[in-house]
Amino acid sequence: MSCSTTALVVPNVDGKFELREVYLNAIQPDEVLVEIHASGLCHTDLSCAEGILPCRPNAVLGHEGAGVVVSIGSDVTHVSPGDSVLLSFSHCERCPPCITGHPAYCHSFNDRNFGGSRADGTPAMLLEPNDPSTGIFSTFFGQSSFARHTLVHRSSVVKVPQGTDLALYAPMGCGMQTGAGAVLNALDVKPGSSVAVFGVGSVGMAAVMAAAKIRGARTVIAIDLQDSRLELAKKLGATHGVNGGAKDVVEQIRKICPPVGVDYAVDCTGVPAVIRTMIDCLGTKGRAATVGAPGFGKCFIPFLMEAHRKGQFPMDEFIAYYDFKDYEKAIEDRSLARLSRLC
Repeated sequence: MSCSTTALVVPNVDGKFELREVYLNAIQPDEVLVEIHASGLCHTDLSCAEGILPCRPNAVLGHEGAGVVVSIGSDVTHVSPGDSVLLSFSHCERCPPCITGHPAYCHSFNDRNFGGSRADGTPAMLLEPNDPSTGIFSTFFGQSSFARHTLVHRSSVVKVPQGTDLALYAPMGCGMQTGAGAVLNALDVKPGSSVAVFGVGSVGMAAVMAAAKIRGARTVIAIDLQDSRLELAKKLGATHGVNGGAKDVVEQIRKICPPVGVDYAVDCTGVPAVIRTMIDCLGTKGRAATVGAPGFGKCFIPFLMEAHRKGQFPMDEFIAYYDFKDYEKAIEDRSLARLSRLC
C-alpha cells in the first residue's frame, strides 16, 4: 500500500525543481521509512538536476538527509520508530569491502546510489499510487532526501541520540564526512604537517577544519576563487589563503612551505586544471587526494559529531537555514560560501 508525500521533483533535467505530490512504494523488509526534518543542498544535487551528472526526468534528489524513523521493515533491527537518524549512502553489507569495514567501496555502490531504483530494480517512489509502472528516479545516494518522507535501505541509516540538532548535522551524510574523510582517513594527515585544500565550499571547509583542529596540521592553506570563502576558511583554522585565480598559485604555496611545497593536498573541485595545480604544489613524497565519493558512515559520522561538540569541527559557522518552500532561494544562494539546508 503506497502513501503520499511531498517532494522536490526535477521534471525535465533542466535545473528546475517543482514541489509535487508523489507516492512511496510499499516498504520492503530491509527498508526504513523516514520523515525528513532537514536536508543539505549539495552542488552534486544541482549538477544532476542540470544534467551535468547522470539523471532522468522526474527525479527526486537530495543526499544529506536527517529525520525521524516512522516505521521499519521486518529485517531491520538497529533502529525503531521514533529514533532520530542521519542518512548516508547505501551499501550491500555482503561484499568483501562491506564486511571488512569499507562500505564506500561496495561492489554495487553505483547501482545502489545512482541507479534511480532499489537494488532489486523496483522504484521507491511513484507518480501514481500503487502503480509501479509510474516509478520515478529515487533512492539517490541511497536516500532521495528532497522529500518529506523517504524509503531508505537499512545500511543508509545512522542512529543518533534523541535531541540531536538534525538540521545542523544533516550535511554529515555527504559534504562534511567527505572533506574530513579525505584528511583523516584517505591521507591520514599527521600533526605538524602542511596541507593545501583546493576549493573551500562545504567539503573544503570540512577538510580545513579536520586538518587544523582535529589533526593539528602546522600549516593549512586554503585555495579558492572567492576571497570571502578564504576569509571564512581562516576563521575555521586555515593559516593562509590563496586566490585560485592567480597565475602563480604553485609559487605562492611553495613560498609558504619552502622549498618545494606541501606534505598533503586535497582537491574538492573535481576540475582537471585544479587537480594538476594540486599535484604541482606537492613537496617531496607529498600525497594528494581528490574527493569524489563519501567516507564511512556509521562510525565516521558519530566521530565528527563528537568533534563538533568538542569545538574541533565548527561546521555551524558556515551553514544557512531555509524553509522547504524557499528552495529556490536556497539554490540561488548555494554559490555563496554558506552551506544550504532545507528544513
